[in-house]
Amino acid sequence: MELREIEEQENDVVLPKKKKTKMKLRKERKREERKEKLKEEETEELLQDPLDAFGGDIMLKILQNLKARSVALTLLVSRAWNGVASSDSLWTPKCEELWLGKAHIPRSAVVQGLPKLAAYSLSVTDGKRTRIMKEDLCDHVWEFHFNKVVPEYWLNLDPYWKGTSPLMHRYFHEDGSQTADPGDEVWGGHECCYSIVTSVVGEGKIREYYVRINRCWPHMLVSRKKDWSWEMSNVLYCYSSVPDGHRVGGTGPLLLCV
Repeated sequence: MELREIEEQENDVVLPKKKKTKMKLRKERKREERKEKLKEEETEELLQDPLDAFGGDIMLKILQNLKARSVALTLLVSRAWNGVASSDSLWTPKCEELWLGKAHIPRSAVVQGLPKLAAYSLSVTDGKRTRIMKEDLCDHVWEFHFNKVVPEYWLNLDPYWKGTSPLMHRYFHEDGSQTADPGDEVWGGHECCYSIVTSVVGEGKIREYYVRINRCWPHMLVSRKKDWSWEMSNVLYCYSSVPDGHRVGGTGPLLLCV
């Protein structure tokens, strides 16, 4: 009898322990299920299109704080994204930021009715252009000065080296002529013409490219500065385009050239 009573008492102790273990496992299982559900919900939220989540107006404000290159990448996401990311209200301030401090604004970028995204793209492309055109020569006023290698006589006539103002200016005209300001001692009233020489080899590649004043003077190599201004120079003298970014209608060719 005593042995039986002891066994019954042991069984009474084991049963509660098993129940507690099962309850603990159930709780842990439920906890894990809740965690998995939360993870799935978070994943769904992360995978949701931000444009659908926030709406066009809020996304437009977000895109306004991104750099132009980052905004341009969002154009490729979808048609809906393209519609928001190509908005004139988004690209107008970016164009203004791009043009700030630039010496010249390309005529092709300020055509009336042109979308601002296109204006930005054309501006960047034209700013990298190093092939000067007749429109560039004729649209700008050019500062002219001698380089230090010329005889002292000419340096003494040059306001650039004397440290006086105004500097000498040159003007290119549609008929191929060039003029200077009245009273320019260096100019002397002689006739002057210019030409743009472009030598092309196979497959449209440019072999030689320069601007020449009269046939007997050394040709000038052309370069472009970071502010989109132009410089033409040879060993004797240098031409620099005078900034005119404020000019209505822009400057340079209407159609881009390579």
